[in-house]
Amino acid sequence: MDKLTALLAGLLFGAGVTVSGMVNPMKVQNFMDILGRWDPTLLFVMGGALAVTYAGYRLVLRAPRPRFAAAFVIPSLQGIDERLIGGAVVFGLGWGLTGLCPGPAIASLVFGYWPSVLFVLAMAAGMMLARSLFLETGGTSSGD
Repeated sequence: MDKLTALLAGLLFGAGVTVSGMVNPMKVQNFMDILGRWDPTLLFVMGGALAVTYAGYRLVLRAPRPRFAAAFVIPSLQGIDERLIGGAVVFGLGWGLTGLCPGPAIASLVFGYWPSVLFVLAMAAGMMLARSLFLETGGTSSGD
């Protein structure tokens, strides 16, 4: 059941980012271009996503445990550190320069758009590099 739930959630997410235009790099780049051809429509997409996420967390965390897991897994780190800031900077630069962020890039793979394929391959390579560098320093990732 958990695999079916994950599949349905992924399909819903993919449909949402496609309908909203987030799989179109030019729409995203125009959103970032506040001094040029600024397109504010993604503000509504982000605002809607934040509202649904906020309401969803408030509703789900009232339950004694998740439906498809033994317990809730909530990040233990609450502070802002160099790794968080560095990751946010790299994410923002990549998003602004390419017009693609990870979720919409993966969703756009179904269209066969070669820049998305290249982006996802580069993202996977960067994730593997970051993981190996981080694990070499003796830390653990949240997925371990």
